[in-house]
Amino acid sequence: ISVKEVKQIKVIIEEVKEELREAQITFREDVELGIMIETPAAVMMSRELAKEVDFFSVGTNDLTQYTLAIDRQNQKLDAFYDPHHPAVLAMIRMAAENAHAEGKWIGICGELGADLELTEEFLSMGLDELSVSPAMVLPLRKKIRESK
Repeated sequence: ISVKEVKQIKVIIEEVKEELREAQITFREDVELGIMIETPAAVMMSRELAKEVDFFSVGTNDLTQYTLAIDRQNQKLDAFYDPHHPAVLAMIRMAAENAHAEGKWIGICGELGADLELTEEFLSMGLDELSVSPAMVLPLRKKIRESK
C-alpha cells in the first residue's frame, strides 16, 4: 500500500540474494517484482507504486471487499458484495491507467478475471492479463475473439 513498503521489500530481496551468492546457490538475478493491488490505498498510490515494480496483479476479491466495505465471508451480506459495482471497476481502471503510464503491465487474478460479462470492459481498460482456472481458458478466449 506504500512506496516505503515496496522499498523495504527490495532491501530484503537484496539481502536474500546476497545470502544466496555467499552460499554459492545459483538463482536468477532478473526476476520481475510485482505487487498485488488489493486495497483502495494501493489503487490510490498505484502511479507511485508502478515506478517501483515491474507489474501489478489486481486481487479482485479483496479489492471488491475493501472498496465496498463488505465482508465477503459473511453470507448475510452477499447481496451487497458486487464485483460489478462501478466503484470497483473504476478502481481497476485507475490501477491499469497508472501501471501503463509507467510502462508496466497489469493483470487480474481472482474470480473476476473469468467473469465473461466483464471481458470486453477489461479489454477496454487495457488489462494485459486475465488469470483464470483451466476450465475457463477456452470460454475466455472465445469471448475475447468475439469482442469488438
